[in-house]
Amino acid sequence: MAHAEQSDLPVISDLNEFDHNSGTFLEKLVFNHRATVMALCALVTVVLGYYAVQIKLQAGFEKTLPKAHEYVINYQANRNELKGLGNNLRVVVAVKDGTIFTKENLKFFEEVNDEIFFIPGVNRNGMKSLFTPNTRWRVVTEQGFEGGPVIPGDFDGSERSIAEVKRNILRAGIMGDLVANDEKSAAIIIPLMDRHPETGERLDYSDLGKKLEEIRDKYTKDNPDRSIHIIGFAKLIADLIDGLFAVMTFFAVAVVIATLLLFWYTRCLRSTVMVIACTLIAVMWQLGILSILGYELDPFSILVPFLVFAIGVSHGAQKLNGVMQDIGRGTHRYIAARYTFRRLFLAGVTALLSDGVGFAVLMIIQIQVIQDLAITASIGVVVLIFTNLILIPIVLSYTGVGRTSAERASRPPKSMEEMHWLWRFLLAFTKPGPAAAAIATGVVLAGVGLWVAQDLQIGDLDEGAPELRANSRYNNDVRFMIQNYSVSTDVFAVIVKTPADGCIDHESLSLANELEWRLRQVKGVEDVRGLNVRTREIMMGINEGFPKWQSLFRNQDTVNYAVSELVTLEYVDPGCSIWPMLIYLADHKAATLNRVVDTLDQFNVDWGENPKAEFLGAAGSSGFEAATNIVVKKANREMLFYVYGAVTLLCLLTFRSIPGVICAVLPLMLTSILCEALMVWLGIGVKVATLPVIALGVGIGVDYALYVLTVILAKEKQGMPLTQAYYETLNFTGRVVALIGVTLAAGVITWVASPIKFQADMGILLTFMFIWNMFGALILMPALACFLIKPKKPATQDATAA
Repeated sequence: MAHAEQSDLPVISDLNEFDHNSGTFLEKLVFNHRATVMALCALVTVVLGYYAVQIKLQAGFEKTLPKAHEYVINYQANRNELKGLGNNLRVVVAVKDGTIFTKENLKFFEEVNDEIFFIPGVNRNGMKSLFTPNTRWRVVTEQGFEGGPVIPGDFDGSERSIAEVKRNILRAGIMGDLVANDEKSAAIIIPLMDRHPETGERLDYSDLGKKLEEIRDKYTKDNPDRSIHIIGFAKLIADLIDGLFAVMTFFAVAVVIATLLLFWYTRCLRSTVMVIACTLIAVMWQLGILSILGYELDPFSILVPFLVFAIGVSHGAQKLNGVMQDIGRGTHRYIAARYTFRRLFLAGVTALLSDGVGFAVLMIIQIQVIQDLAITASIGVVVLIFTNLILIPIVLSYTGVGRTSAERASRPPKSMEEMHWLWRFLLAFTKPGPAAAAIATGVVLAGVGLWVAQDLQIGDLDEGAPELRANSRYNNDVRFMIQNYSVSTDVFAVIVKTPADGCIDHESLSLANELEWRLRQVKGVEDVRGLNVRTREIMMGINEGFPKWQSLFRNQDTVNYAVSELVTLEYVDPGCSIWPMLIYLADHKAATLNRVVDTLDQFNVDWGENPKAEFLGAAGSSGFEAATNIVVKKANREMLFYVYGAVTLLCLLTFRSIPGVICAVLPLMLTSILCEALMVWLGIGVKVATLPVIALGVGIGVDYALYVLTVILAKEKQGMPLTQAYYETLNFTGRVVALIGVTLAAGVITWVASPIKFQADMGILLTFMFIWNMFGALILMPALACFLIKPKKPATQDATAA
């Protein structure tokens, strides 16, 4: 399918002697109207190019959530009552010398607070800091409860006022939460809206990040004693988007590398430039279509244009190679282009479909950012069918290739005795001895890989934001907050739901106490807060603050009074039916989240369904991450099952040979196993950013089999021995397969230098898979064929390769 023998089509140097009605319907449609096709492509390029430049880099908090998971469903159903547990920012204003409690430093803090308050998209009613009225203190006196805002309305910055503020902070119990333990900084909690309040459009995180950076520069640039630290999903995404602009440089580097590799192979400048240009047009079409359909590029799907470009160059090289060989034998450039189209179009479509399978399978993962990546990549694959399988041959029919390059490409292969040492090395694996050694090595590697891959973990394995480098400004801000605040930034919120007015029920609160006790025994849990805890503290307060009385009284009137004091402080919704139990974690590593989830699940199993109270997972940053880990763990194996099933089916339809399918798929499976082992060795967990890698590697890796094994099978059907069949394959498609492997790897290896860590991780893993799949196709696949595929006598005299 991927190749027909060179003698199957006559060498025609005179265009008048060529039968323009020969070939398939599609070939006649394309080449007999090539001027029209070129004009249409030019028009489409102009239109889609206009839209491509308008595409936006954006991300959404909701898009990262696994919306079909029960945790997220529970959060969405109760989000209005769970204030502050969604998309939040935490900004800390700090000083190096002295404390935050001076007139000048508090004024500095208030100015920053006010600037943030007026940023569009900030949920001002939910914003919380020392200077917001919802931060209140409450104490018990002889006259009963007294309270008020932490910073009173008559605050004037005097020493007396500052002393009162410090006293109120202690009364409010916000040391280590809104105020640092060393008193050198204070925090602002900023809930964000999903939509811009004025335009109604989804909140632009890049613009929000720029406004926050402007505030940071305004107040700290000329004052080294002051600093502002910002964390939260929106700031993380803003930093990722900033990093993506730097990533554009890597795209340019990938273009240069691919151009140099292709020129080194062809030694023809005009055809190299043409293939690169057509592939860049494919990327432009892809971006234009996405823009028209209303899609955006987010930090995950921005990687797809890189892959589309690398795939396009590799397939363009196959088409260019075929045209060069025909022209070198004396065929007219127009006829050579048609011959190449006739031989390789079906193989190219099948290969691109296999690439598309690796992308499309990602749609089963119910996380929108991954589904968007799958759609983006699928569009790119469809575009490549037009630009690289149709447009490139048409353009070559006009331009041809350089004479020297054509003659060099069409030189007859050397005899097997005079061949290059590398060819002799590869051909050795068609002999039983070396083939058995290669297979045995593969089995050993698979065994070691499976043993190592047992330690593969789901989720994040590091503190801070794993999407960014450990020394990034964002992760430095995370470390600052961990070091100076008692309250963790990793919050897992259990949603406690009761019937109306059920939050005062003694049994419900007692169950909450039981869950709280269990959670406090879990490794990684630093603190647990919620209505049940605050109720006990109120009861202690009405008994002169004596710790012995910090317990849940059975007297209903006392419970009613305690809870009524907390409703106004937003510890429970006004209907007294929904409240969050906040679990502060030491980190958001997968192991920590698993322990919390297991404890919650076991609690619900032990106590069964209780009509008075439900303890639902989950909200908070760590709650959402736990849900994501659960979905990713389930999807990881399902994805591999579907991608290998689809690739196996495509190979079976292509080769019409079960041994051929085995030869093609087993090297891919070995690469998948070794890739998982590499992830363990590098400390990379399976998560949203890395989950697509193996599917993409399998889908793209099967291209090698299509361009190598198809020719081998065709030659052996003619009765040719495996060694001779493989030698002829290496002289035609085999060397281009090596170029494809290097080109694909070169297109992604530059990601290693990216400021975005998950992109660097993907660059390492994809490079490994592309190179290892190439070795598998050129070494392990012929070794397997040595034992599984036997040459047959041709059924007819005119048998040709598929």
